[in-house]
Amino acid sequence: MKRRILLAATAAATLAGTAGCFAEQAAPATGADRTRLRVGMAFAPDGQLSPYTDDATLITQLGAAEPLVRLKADGQAEPALAASWTRPDARTVRLTLRDGVTFHDGTALTAQAAADALTNATAAKPVPRAIAAVKLTATAVDDTTVEVRAAQPDPVLLNRLASPQLVILAPKAYQKNAGSPDPVGHGTGPFRFTTVQGSSAATLERFDTYWGGRPQLTGLDVRFLPDGAARAGALRAGEVDVVNALPVAQLPNITGRRVIEIPLPRTIGLHLVSTEGKTFADAGLRAAAKTAIDPAAITATVYENRADAPAGLFGPASAWATAGRAAVPAVTPAAAADPAGRKITLATYTDRPELPEVATAIAAAWKARGFEVETVVREYTVLEPDLLTGTFDAVLGTRSYLLDSADPIGYLRSDFSCDGSYNLARFCDPAVDTRLDTADALTDITARQTAALQIEADLTGHAITVPIGHERARIGTADNVTGITEDPYERTLVTAGTTLR
Repeated sequence: MKRRILLAATAAATLAGTAGCFAEQAAPATGADRTRLRVGMAFAPDGQLSPYTDDATLITQLGAAEPLVRLKADGQAEPALAASWTRPDARTVRLTLRDGVTFHDGTALTAQAAADALTNATAAKPVPRAIAAVKLTATAVDDTTVEVRAAQPDPVLLNRLASPQLVILAPKAYQKNAGSPDPVGHGTGPFRFTTVQGSSAATLERFDTYWGGRPQLTGLDVRFLPDGAARAGALRAGEVDVVNALPVAQLPNITGRRVIEIPLPRTIGLHLVSTEGKTFADAGLRAAAKTAIDPAAITATVYENRADAPAGLFGPASAWATAGRAAVPAVTPAAAADPAGRKITLATYTDRPELPEVATAIAAAWKARGFEVETVVREYTVLEPDLLTGTFDAVLGTRSYLLDSADPIGYLRSDFSCDGSYNLARFCDPAVDTRLDTADALTDITARQTAALQIEADLTGHAITVPIGHERARIGTADNVTGITEDPYERTLVTAGTTLR
């Protein structure tokens, strides 16, 4: 359930708060243009705004470009540039484009342009995550119909097309460098990029002929503020109207502003490396490590009750998991063994500011249980090679489990199959792989979700992974901002309907 929390003028009221309105009226900056939105973004572009990089989400959050479909909160697809679609067979989706869509350069969206954009994405290096495991082809059936086919039956083929990395840009965007398309002046969204000042700032202007109606704002003035304290300070000082990704530690400092909290499909998880020769190959020691930790206490203290205590891998942002978990048989865990001073290393990264604090709490609990613990804390880019090769005994991180296609089976395969590309626990069980193969063949979304919950029960019951909590997005806004998107996938933020009162 989405929670809108308006922070009071005092830290005490903030920390005690439940959902409700406490914000004091914030005056706009003197002389500010109240038809333009000033935005502070947590992540600066580092891929020249190419949709084939992590900059893709930035492009869609600022309303500059759009994919063929979007995802609703329940994971179902809804129209975007495509008005409708059919599934002629298990390998194919046929999409009918909206009428009257034009790119920012004035050219019309056609089926051929959309098919060419998707075909270009299949040749990207690396291939966008959503289609990396799919041999995808796209063809124009006629001027308004695009047919997308996978080499094998794919129940979530349509959902894959919602990825920000598969936005449809004007043909000119691909002419200079097809491997790094340029969205500046080539998108279809309500706002068009006009200037990009490296990793410091960007300007977008209203696209008056936007297919969804003339945007309310005349433009966006964007600052890239990677430091959480700097984002909070800019909002507090009235220098920006909207900021995303507010750190928990900064919330007591946000007074006279609105903070919107949105449960995310992102789990704070502890992965116990279970390969042969590692301490946590022993099920009893995994049980000892799991039972030593109190996730509810961690979310209450480190996250100040601004993360949700876990029931499993899939959190409250996924209503299907909450509703379906009660029907899944419980798994009998192994008996906890005596650690007897076993030495273990726990690794985490600084990019999420709460993680080092969580690691400290876990290490203290493990030491009290009888482990000898070394904690390794680095930036993610430095740490990643060792994470993926099983260097450590345990890894603490956060992970969006519906990142690309809102498909829980795809997430479980990536993170817990023998050949999973992000298997931090280095877990390998051929029986689980077989179950994943069976689940992946299911075409009914509810059946796939049920299978995911059954596999979840085994992974958490045997302490392959220990869920610590579920994160929330925290967006800060001035009191006069309306129409900010509360998107659990964090793919959209500013829309044609966003206004300044």
